[in-house]
Amino acid sequence: MKILVCISQVPDTSTKIVLKDNNTAVNTQGTTWIINPYDEWYALIRALELKESGVASDVHLVTVGKADTEPVIRKALALGGDQAVRIDADSNDPYETASYIAEYAKSNGYDLVLCGKESIDYNNGTVGVMLAELLDMDYIGFATNIQVEGSTATVKREIEGGEETDTVSLPVVISCQKGVAEARIPNMRGIMAARTRPLNVVTPTAVTPVAAILSYEMPPAKAGIKMVSPDNMDELVQLLHTEAKVI
Repeated sequence: MKILVCISQVPDTSTKIVLKDNNTAVNTQGTTWIINPYDEWYALIRALELKESGVASDVHLVTVGKADTEPVIRKALALGGDQAVRIDADSNDPYETASYIAEYAKSNGYDLVLCGKESIDYNNGTVGVMLAELLDMDYIGFATNIQVEGSTATVKREIEGGEETDTVSLPVVISCQKGVAEARIPNMRGIMAARTRPLNVVTPTAVTPVAAILSYEMPPAKAGIKMVSPDNMDELVQLLHTEAKVI
């Protein structure tokens, strides 16, 4: 069984966001980039676990980005990926991103495609489901457990108010979240091997984006904290009603 893991590059959450060009772009100068945690900690690690248990034979990695994304994909290789491809395109549109990955995946015969439930930059969580549609595969989202036996996957996923267990025939696209696997860090042997392992670069067929970012807006500054005595519930209720406007 061949597994494809989708890897995206995102800013570290400690990075200070600075807007530029009249709030139409983000200033990335000095930004620290990391693998999207949902892709790394859950999708990639579960794929590696399936390989280590003998269920899968190959774990391939794919990312959409320019040359500056290569350190991130090489870290994914260091964790244990067998080979990686960088689709040479710069995209903020989920449909465009999914189309590039689908074009590559169609010609490589993957049985299982794993991705994180969302990326921590835009948090839209739509690439996985679009990818499944473009590949004409079933899709299961928000997985917390994935087991594969033969040509069938059994997947537990979170739903509102509980948990659901699904069975699906391969091939399938699954988005992963906390619970699927335990995070691990690359060892020195993996890091050294990833430096020399080939990284294939693919020039994709042009895709017309269906969405564009018009502008960004910073969240409002946090207001000061107002302390209320626990003996003065009337004042607390009044403030919640007139100032916080939550009741």
